[in-house]
Amino acid sequence: MPGKAIRAKPFAWIEPDTIPKRQFIYGGHHTRKFISTTVAPGGVGKSSLGIVEMLAMTSGKPLLGISPSGRFKVWMWNGEDPEDELQRRIMAAAVKHGLAASDFEGRLFVDSGRDMDLVIAEQTRDGAQVIAPVIDAIKATIMANKIDVVIIDPFVSSHRVTENDNGAIDRVAKAWAKIADDTGCAVELVHHVRKTNGAEVTVEDGRGAVALLSAARSARVLNVMTEDEGARAGVEHRRLHFRVDNGKSNLAPPPDKSDWYKITSVEIGNGDHVGVVTVWKWPDPLDQVTVADLRAVQDAVAAGQWRDNSQAADWVGKAVAQVMQLDTGNKQHKAKIIGLLKIWKKSGMLVVAQKRDAKRELRDYVEVGTFADD
Repeated sequence: MPGKAIRAKPFAWIEPDTIPKRQFIYGGHHTRKFISTTVAPGGVGKSSLGIVEMLAMTSGKPLLGISPSGRFKVWMWNGEDPEDELQRRIMAAAVKHGLAASDFEGRLFVDSGRDMDLVIAEQTRDGAQVIAPVIDAIKATIMANKIDVVIIDPFVSSHRVTENDNGAIDRVAKAWAKIADDTGCAVELVHHVRKTNGAEVTVEDGRGAVALLSAARSARVLNVMTEDEGARAGVEHRRLHFRVDNGKSNLAPPPDKSDWYKITSVEIGNGDHVGVVTVWKWPDPLDQVTVADLRAVQDAVAAGQWRDNSQAADWVGKAVAQVMQLDTGNKQHKAKIIGLLKIWKKSGMLVVAQKRDAKRELRDYVEVGTFADD
């Protein structure tokens, strides 16, 4: 049987302002005609995050601080939880975030893999094969209900191909991308990670072949708060907190610049307690710090010789600690001190200048820049 004719298509000049814009739906992650992926270990909060995000998209409300670009219809298929568990989790999120029935009824579609399979590819003797009737049924459902966003949680439940076969996973990922392109919807594929022995997870740690990551337009990763971060932030239960970063974690912003979330327990009407994702902010060094505090620190700095090096015995942070009644041996306090010094040096309240120490060696010292107005 002859294959489809292959030809090279000439590219013609087109005015840039006539090219359609990308159609972002939510936070630059969910985009029409593309697939995206969220990668995380089990139990961190990826499914709970997806539930609140889909309620944000159906309601058009910034439930997690991100404003959707409108109100959308969302179809979530969960391959692991039974329907009543999904009901608990969705209603707990709705209650916690103050939603009403009108915020999602008619716009939210939810199915459980325990009641309906959604397998679009399988492994055969001839390799991975897409299941055309299932793909056609998915596209027909999307079009009939005018679905804007499809969430598949987890990705592994949507196929029966060899997970480590890059070619097979590539075929599955591209089948989902074709569904997104043909229907004009955004497809989110939630993915588990392989074991990392406690190391921080990156998007490249997704279980199995890397073809899914390659096919996704946007990829993000969830990591639970580390012990060190928990100590610096002063939280009691660090495992209830997680950060979301786009791309590789080694390119991620520092903890105080990341997007942080917290799992909050919510009691629903039947007495069950359900974890719901809420926004959490990294502590601001300037919280409860006044201009008078800054002036007192400047006076202390002006009265002595203080090094910029935090390892030095005469580190300027010790002057800050004395004035602010903080303990440099406490991780949370030290993080606050470092944060304050960074802010004050950037604003010119403090400056770094080179001077010679008692041994006539050049060192970086901290001096007063512009004295703060009372």
